[in-house]
Amino acid sequence: MFLRIPEFNYLKASTLNEALEILNRLDDVKLLAGGTDLVIDLKIGRFKPKNILDISDLRELSYIKDEGDKIRIGALTKLQDIAESPVVKAKLPALAEAVKWMASWQVRNFATIGGNLCNASPAADSAPPLLVYEAKVKLVSLNGEREVPLKEFFLGPRKTVMEKGEMLKEIIVPYQEGLGQAYIKLGRRTAFTLSIVSVATAVKVENGKFSDVRIALNAVAPKPVRAVKAEEFLKGKDVSLQNIEEAAKLVLEDISPISDVRASAEYRKDMSVVLTRDALVQSLKSIGIDVGGE
Repeated sequence: MFLRIPEFNYLKASTLNEALEILNRLDDVKLLAGGTDLVIDLKIGRFKPKNILDISDLRELSYIKDEGDKIRIGALTKLQDIAESPVVKAKLPALAEAVKWMASWQVRNFATIGGNLCNASPAADSAPPLLVYEAKVKLVSLNGEREVPLKEFFLGPRKTVMEKGEMLKEIIVPYQEGLGQAYIKLGRRTAFTLSIVSVATAVKVENGKFSDVRIALNAVAPKPVRAVKAEEFLKGKDVSLQNIEEAAKLVLEDISPISDVRASAEYRKDMSVVLTRDALVQSLKSIGIDVGGE
């Protein structure tokens, strides 16, 4: 049931420094960028902040910069801009695929990548690909900047490591040549829906063996997670469907799904194994290695 939006003080920043000064001065403040999550949260009463700081006009935080060995994405970059970016499509295809299936075209033209991450939903769809890319987030305050690995950014549902006065400035995504990538999302519909579970994978192969493996999932734990046990199992092993299937079973050791209106915990466990297997197979296929299994 939707409730009336609570009263709050509305402030709007025209520069990053102005936004940081306001954040430093005020207590109990929420940032408004695209508003696609925040407005809903206000309506259902999840948050009742005294202050709302509108940062939607900070054009300086909307960009996609290709620096060769890394891609920098400003926190206020719209999801639709990411989905359409030639740089993201070419170098970060798993992220492009994830964003393509997030919400609708209309919502993606308002929603920002920073908002999706800072909302810290266990089902944040941009998180799994960014986790397998081993991305970092740059946080900024009046005291300066700091970089935090994304795997350390999420603390739990709606909780991050950001401290009072801090905001997300940009996402830094390393680029690695020859990295096989894939992203698969399972929802109650093909698109425009929250994940029941989604999986992103990235692999590197040398001399017929896995030299690097990264697997990340969402909606199966209090926060998006890396499947460390499965990753470690595959590293150094021969590239084969049998090894992939054995590794996929190990994701169960790094997840703790719950039952909710979208799916049961048991279904999420089963699908985590299936989607991990399929994503690993697709990652290999993206670099020209076919192990069968499709």
